[in-house]
Amino acid sequence: MDRKERVAFLALGLFFLILSVRHADGSGVIRVRSKFAGIRSGIHRLRAHDGRRHGRMLSAVDLPLGGSSSATVAGLYYTELWIGSPPKHYFVQVDTGSDQLWVNCIQCRDCPKTSDLGLELTLYDPSGSSSGSLVSCKDDFCSMLYRGRVSGCTPSALCQFYLQYGDGSTSRGYFVRDIMQYNQLTGNFKTSPANASVVFGCSVHETGQLDASSQAVDGIMGFGQSNTSVVSQLASEGKVKKMFAHCLDGVNGGGIFTIGQVVEPHVKMTPLVANQSHYNVYMKAIDVGGVMLRLPSDVFDTGHGVEDRLGTIIDSGTTLTYIAEEAFNPLMKAILSYGPHVKYYTLEGSSCFRYTGSVDDAFPYVTFYFENSVTLKVLPHEYLYQIGDFDWCIGFQNSGSQNRDSRGWTVLGDLVLANRLVVYDLENQAIGWANYDCSSSIKIKDSRTGAMYSVGAHNISLACKLDLSRFSLIIYLIILLHWIF
Repeated sequence: MDRKERVAFLALGLFFLILSVRHADGSGVIRVRSKFAGIRSGIHRLRAHDGRRHGRMLSAVDLPLGGSSSATVAGLYYTELWIGSPPKHYFVQVDTGSDQLWVNCIQCRDCPKTSDLGLELTLYDPSGSSSGSLVSCKDDFCSMLYRGRVSGCTPSALCQFYLQYGDGSTSRGYFVRDIMQYNQLTGNFKTSPANASVVFGCSVHETGQLDASSQAVDGIMGFGQSNTSVVSQLASEGKVKKMFAHCLDGVNGGGIFTIGQVVEPHVKMTPLVANQSHYNVYMKAIDVGGVMLRLPSDVFDTGHGVEDRLGTIIDSGTTLTYIAEEAFNPLMKAILSYGPHVKYYTLEGSSCFRYTGSVDDAFPYVTFYFENSVTLKVLPHEYLYQIGDFDWCIGFQNSGSQNRDSRGWTVLGDLVLANRLVVYDLENQAIGWANYDCSSSIKIKDSRTGAMYSVGAHNISLACKLDLSRFSLIIYLIILLHWIF
């Protein structure tokens, strides 16, 4: 091969390598990454994660933060934020089951310093940010948080928090106000840096599961309904509409998470239950393979008393899906009687089996019915959890298996929410979803100009691919020069 042929051959390879670099780059409003992406987790791990989370959700009404805030140690998806001046990056869990944004602070000796996820953790230092300031207990934010004046407040006292969760984990600290950077849409797949002043928690002491390095991130970004959440703070400043949406890619682990009004695709909405801490909805019925289950008329009711049922909760931070005890047994009986004649065995509390054929052809679909004629159809490969090449487990769980207090509620988690666009409209108190390719794009309406822009899917892990591709490009150029000359 002469020099011209070598140059032509390497130039062609260089062209495709440059394309790979460009493909790895990306932009978006919020880039998300799944903690369990690429990991075939054992059911015990997923149930343990959900058990810790539900313990916290059960104790949410008793938290000293106005009874409307809860937190979790292990949400499935996280994103990267930039906070302070100069800005520093923080990896925080994206959680629709809690309200506050909080990060670990420089004074914290118990906070995790390393993460099994391979993330570089950062401790927030209020004194290291020129735009940061401490929030006094007399601040309006603190009064709103505690629903009135804080008892024992003095001019020099800070607005503090102390969170105690259902599993015994605790977190305490104080609130600060600083600049948070985010990406604002300016065109189709185009963003520009924007910032806003937000109040967030600064955790200085943690116990229990919160101080573990396993799956550790820098904090939590809550997207709950409270007026103290980040989306509510941005809406109060006129930055955004009090709406957001997520589309979590169950295959690659990334997806779309954006604040604003979704105009495409169209999503049919169902009303939220009023005066609830979480995203509760009115579920009406369940059918299996087109046959409606005979269930008690009040099995999905939502109430306020201790003995009342807790209704149905939409929660992207829960891994599996938990069905109220009185509905779980009829559901499982219908699925098992409809499915193929296989030998079932129990693994870590779940019904499992070995099957070499197509589960979608052999097992029934399950449809959940909600108010306003909204449905959620779940295909077999979506509710069946693969634990081996030919071994599967049924992902529906009995709520009563977590603890006695949770046996009356239904929690629709990531098992049935992944690969769907879920839209939260807090201004009209409604929620909706649609089957969607979460690796594609959606259209958002700019509330200021009325323009509609496309937002694409992203994955934080792409940054690593980008760096690797650039490194490969440098090596390739060195080889090219060496070979030619």
